[in-house]
Amino acid sequence: MADGSFQPGTNDASLAALYAAAPDSVSFRKLRKRILRQTQEAISAYSMVCEGRPRWLVCLSGGKDSYSLLAALLDLRWQGALAVDLLACNLDQGQPGFPKHVLPDFLTRLGVPFRIETKDTYSIVTEKIPAGKTYCSLCSRLRRGHLYRVAREEGCSAVVLGHHRDDALETFLLNIFYGGTLASMPPKLLNEDGDLLVLRPLIHCAEDDLSKFAEALRFPIIPCDLCGSQDGLQRAAMKRMLDGWEAEHPGRRATMWRALRTVKASQLADPALFDFAGLAQRHQASTDAAPPPHPSPAPGRGE
Repeated sequence: MADGSFQPGTNDASLAALYAAAPDSVSFRKLRKRILRQTQEAISAYSMVCEGRPRWLVCLSGGKDSYSLLAALLDLRWQGALAVDLLACNLDQGQPGFPKHVLPDFLTRLGVPFRIETKDTYSIVTEKIPAGKTYCSLCSRLRRGHLYRVAREEGCSAVVLGHHRDDALETFLLNIFYGGTLASMPPKLLNEDGDLLVLRPLIHCAEDDLSKFAEALRFPIIPCDLCGSQDGLQRAAMKRMLDGWEAEHPGRRATMWRALRTVKASQLADPALFDFAGLAQRHQASTDAAPPPHPSPAPGRGE
């Protein structure tokens, strides 16, 4: 396995292999530029790169989002805009019929260092969760634990995920309707043990853009036989709701995402975020400090 080190401009073959299937069109060049710009903006806005030269564990599931994540990070690094070493990692969860050769072949062709970790979480999830129920919660907890362990073993400071803007909006709606909280997917968080960062560099990117990007580059997509096989998931319902709003009012998703990035705590109702009790004190202090009002002039004769 390569060590993941990289110098700008020295990995032309990897980038050529990545974009070998890319269409030579203005629309694709604009799409690529937009995704890279948004990814770079997120990395900068949320201070994702620590001091020194960190090593990131880039989680690769075989879906369009994680492929696009790896491509964007490789592209930015090739341009010299991302001073980070990358290690791609796939967690083989033991799903029946999983094509084990696809990701190693793809990563080897690109010359990207990688690690394939095999852990049969599929059997655990299907044993613990009744048929027809949502696997996602238990599956994600098991997967996250293994990825944290791999990151520690490989000397990585961050686990990097391919969640995008639409994932964040769906999570926001789920938390409102089912959790009773205003919360979403943070672009950057510290794990419970305090030793690893979890990063989402695609958090500004639209899912539709990533779908077009993955299709244009002909990524070898591997479907998920766990959550992907279940109909009627709450998240799918949120997606349909967003699709409906977007169809009726184009740009609605972008507006909602802008709202999540522009929070006014004083206009909400959480006393833990805003000192409502102190408003009366500040009002009284302001009143006490104000100069006395000027007396009205005495009326003149004849008035």
